[in-house]
Amino acid sequence: MSSAFRILCVVGARPNFMKMAPIMAALSALRPHVDVKLVHTGQHYDVAMNHQYFEALGIPSPDINLEVGSGSHAQQTAEVMKKFEPALDEVQPTAVLVVGDVNSTIACALVAAKKGVPVIHVEAGLRSFDRAMPEEINRVLTDQISDLLFTTEESGEENLLREGVAAHRIQFVGNVMIDTLVRNLPRAIPAATIVADAGRPGLADGAQGYAVLTLHRPSNVDDPAVLRTLLETAAAIARRTPVIFPLHPRTRGMIEKAGLNHLVEGPNVLLLPPMGYLEMLGLMKQARVVLTDSGGIQEETTALGVPCITLRNNTERPITVEQGTNTIAGQDPARILAIYEEVMGGGGEAGRVPRFWDGQAAVRIAAALQAWMQNGCQTS
Repeated sequence: MSSAFRILCVVGARPNFMKMAPIMAALSALRPHVDVKLVHTGQHYDVAMNHQYFEALGIPSPDINLEVGSGSHAQQTAEVMKKFEPALDEVQPTAVLVVGDVNSTIACALVAAKKGVPVIHVEAGLRSFDRAMPEEINRVLTDQISDLLFTTEESGEENLLREGVAAHRIQFVGNVMIDTLVRNLPRAIPAATIVADAGRPGLADGAQGYAVLTLHRPSNVDDPAVLRTLLETAAAIARRTPVIFPLHPRTRGMIEKAGLNHLVEGPNVLLLPPMGYLEMLGLMKQARVVLTDSGGIQEETTALGVPCITLRNNTERPITVEQGTNTIAGQDPARILAIYEEVMGGGGEAGRVPRFWDGQAAVRIAAALQAWMQNGCQTS
């Protein structure tokens, strides 16, 4: 293996950080044969939050920060591409490794592919089959231009084969998000500490436990009528079970804009700022139920064995429903409340931890990359 082999890893948004942390750690074991560089596009640009995540997860400081910031999907994708190309030319990597499905993922993969640099996609093949989701477009296109595709569940390979991706380019390695969860679970911040620090000691201690709510997807928060319905449903749940609601900045802004603050101001609702990874892990770990529109949280709750109610009409992570603790509820209040009652009455979906969600996915990725490098970066 050449000592000149260099992998340029890309993160852009906080979900990427949880996926990249174990990959960086596993690749570091291949030194000195492999030189690993990290670029942060700055798609999520809250400096304090980014630092908090990097520190908590043990991710080294980025070698390059593109500081792209916010914008429309087109603006953000274009800006990442413009700023990533000089970074690619500077680093001269043998391959570019991207994770997930955010704008930075497709933008950096496109730049690399057009310059003839092999692209490695971690978390490939996930499909919601909903082209209205920007992330779905990012997933499909990134997979089509990737040279090596690592999947988290068996359905990923089925999707890729159906879309014409050659089988020898696909490897089922498991879920790196769960690597991070397994590693950090002993360090999770207890819910009692979080609510006490927020001035509401004892809120999480009742016989009913507590629910965690997260909302951030445009389909849920950009339409005031939909947002109102979901918040009214959460308020109904809060009359029986305290609801802890870490507020995404986008969601907070839309609540204020729509004049819906009164729906989240009840005595049994605790609004929190965006949580760090260890805090969010602690909240989920001890929750009676989690209501969310986040794909990553669907996976994490399955790994934790905590019932999850997904406030979407579909999921790109079907294994969390087929084998895990996740139930798709959509935006219908009656269905959401019925699933909640089922959870409170009988525990909800029992679930089991899927194959290769064992904390060793990144180790399998590093081994596969080592073999790939020894084969001259050929998959066949």
